[in-house]
Amino acid sequence: MESQTEQQLKANQTRLIKDRLARVGVTTGGVLVLVALLLIFFYLLYVVQPIFESASVKPIHSFEIKANDQTLALGMEEQAEIGYRFGASGQGEFFALQDNKFADRNTGDIIEQRMLVPEGQITSFARSLPVNQQFVYGLDNGEAIIVQPKFTVTFPETARTQGTRQVERLIVPRFETLNDERPLQVDQQGRALEQLAYATDGEGMLMAAVTGADTLLITKFAAEQNFLTGETSLTPKYEQRTLNAAIRDIAVTPDLNKVFALINNRIVVYAVSMSGTVSESQVITLNGRQFGQAQSLHLMPGAATVLVTHESGIISQWFEVPTDEGRTFKYIRQFDAGGPIIDLEVEDYRRTFYAVTNDGKLNVFHTTSEADLYHEALPNLDTQMITIDPRANHLLAEAGNELTLFKLNNEHPEVTWSGLWQQVWYEGYPEPSYTWQSTSGSDDFEPKFSLVPISFGTIKAALYAMLFAVPIGLAAAVYTAYFMSPSVRKVVKPTVEIMEALPTVILGFLAGLWLAPIIEAYLPGVLAVIILTPLSIIGFAALWQLLPSHIRTTLGEGRASLILVPLVLFVGWLSFSMSPWVEAQLFDGNVRGYLTNELGVTFDQRNSLVVGIAMGFAVIPTIFSIAEDAVFSVPKHLSNGSLALGATPWQTLTKVVLLTASPGIFSAVMMGLGRAVGETMIVLMATGNTPIMDWNIFEGMRTLSANIAVEMPESEVGSSHYRILFLAAFVLFIFTFFFNTIAEFVRQRLRDKYSSM
Repeated sequence: MESQTEQQLKANQTRLIKDRLARVGVTTGGVLVLVALLLIFFYLLYVVQPIFESASVKPIHSFEIKANDQTLALGMEEQAEIGYRFGASGQGEFFALQDNKFADRNTGDIIEQRMLVPEGQITSFARSLPVNQQFVYGLDNGEAIIVQPKFTVTFPETARTQGTRQVERLIVPRFETLNDERPLQVDQQGRALEQLAYATDGEGMLMAAVTGADTLLITKFAAEQNFLTGETSLTPKYEQRTLNAAIRDIAVTPDLNKVFALINNRIVVYAVSMSGTVSESQVITLNGRQFGQAQSLHLMPGAATVLVTHESGIISQWFEVPTDEGRTFKYIRQFDAGGPIIDLEVEDYRRTFYAVTNDGKLNVFHTTSEADLYHEALPNLDTQMITIDPRANHLLAEAGNELTLFKLNNEHPEVTWSGLWQQVWYEGYPEPSYTWQSTSGSDDFEPKFSLVPISFGTIKAALYAMLFAVPIGLAAAVYTAYFMSPSVRKVVKPTVEIMEALPTVILGFLAGLWLAPIIEAYLPGVLAVIILTPLSIIGFAALWQLLPSHIRTTLGEGRASLILVPLVLFVGWLSFSMSPWVEAQLFDGNVRGYLTNELGVTFDQRNSLVVGIAMGFAVIPTIFSIAEDAVFSVPKHLSNGSLALGATPWQTLTKVVLLTASPGIFSAVMMGLGRAVGETMIVLMATGNTPIMDWNIFEGMRTLSANIAVEMPESEVGSSHYRILFLAAFVLFIFTFFFNTIAEFVRQRLRDKYSSM
């Protein structure tokens, strides 16, 4: 007896140890899952957080330059090691911005000085867009001299670097005068060029000049090559326009097609043809009450945007938009610098510009995102001029004879919450829109990072998949668990569940290459199958109930559904067989043309219908398995008690079984929705991946997950594009977390409500 008691005690102790180990293991696993989720959450935040940081400007050092004339322009090479200056006396000079022991240069040292233009002849000065880095002196005899700073970068091997991995960089600057150092005749009458604007497309040139207060000269130089000698010469075409008021400022586009002349609060836009013929295309009226007196004109990269500075400190943005009357310039948005602007600089490639006010404050704006990125006073309040290096990493400011080099941190100016989630008016678009367009082959590309269309695509794909999967999955689950015979259920349930193991890439492959062409070729038949299949099942069920009982009982309980298999196959065969005849009789043999021309519905081969069917098949096993287990797990005494009290099987199902199983059924639907939201490969392969916002079932979409899969391999690490893709992943994470939280809350409420049944 004592030995038996000892054995029981040992067994109980062993069981207790196993229970404790199991509890510790389960608890540890749950905690690790939560930790993993938190790590994913915070890592996504870590990657995304930099795109919402404001710009910063930090001084590096200051130095003085010995200049006896006014500075007309400043510049830097892309490494910010050497700066240059153009003076009003015609002198150009290079100076060191950083120490370089290898080149024996100290900060502020003059590297080269050169007289570029004879002193006393200069009457005006102009520069091209920053990307070209060309500068023009206008002379008193109607001529212009074009100068371009050049930099040669070498990596010479020295005694100090031989046999080591150390690399020394040597940058050698020089000034080049274009056109073989010959001046260009801008005014054939030889009048002084009082104002000057210049642009080049790499071959030809366009200059606009003001002689007198109201006389505008437009000279286009076309490049012509001598086929015998191979020499290239510039042939001018002269045009002159007399305006009715003094010209405040002029600008020309780098495509050599437009000239802007600012007169009071009006901008006269001239179109310049390939041959150099000039015609007035538009007069832009500026609202003086809204903006104040117009002051100057500036072009953004790409030359599609015109910035107008006003004496009030407002900078208004204008660009061409398509209208019924053609492409016309339209007011888009404005920025407030807080005071009169004395200098404005634009970046080489991005839509960022920098404005210095008369009180020494620096303002940094981005046009597309409408972002005010920086608004602080510079150390020297007497700052008169600034410049930005080509990489937009440094800023050089001049105050008197003192130059100050700043470190500029402005990595992601194009990203704001409004740009991501609100409509943005992009250059050339007729109206504000939600647009995702992350790549382009041009340097003047305007990034479009709206997450709205791909978030919409995610919801659209999930919705159509659930419309297909939920009715089929839940109906199959209820019938299998409640009506089907045990012997048939043992075959059907594992068969459906094994479908979940089918790789989604296979489903996407079949949907894109097999199902999509079938739907396109037999669209009436596909739609007929979707409509006629449930109607035929309902009709057959009604007829089945009218049959004599001895016939209905021949198949046995729970086996009648097997008759539906040939019925469904017959309906499918009939629909596809009749599809060509229906298309020929009702749609003149072209249902796609009918949809497009008559109904205005666009049809793409890979569309939402294909995605809905393919993704629905992927989601059905999940919904079926969970819902079937929930219905089957309803205690038999509840259904037997209901039947014993006189309720019909259908009443028992709807009033007892489904209500008791509702927490599990709801969990099944939400699990299916979670899988549909996060599905990647099916959407990637079965739709056109076009980020559009349209509920049209015959058009495609782009989802968050598919967008990440497509664009992450081509994104530059650390770029705005790269971090926004991580933001898309974060949004997807929040989506699924939100749905799961709501699902758990509703499930608990349903369990509390119906657990007492």
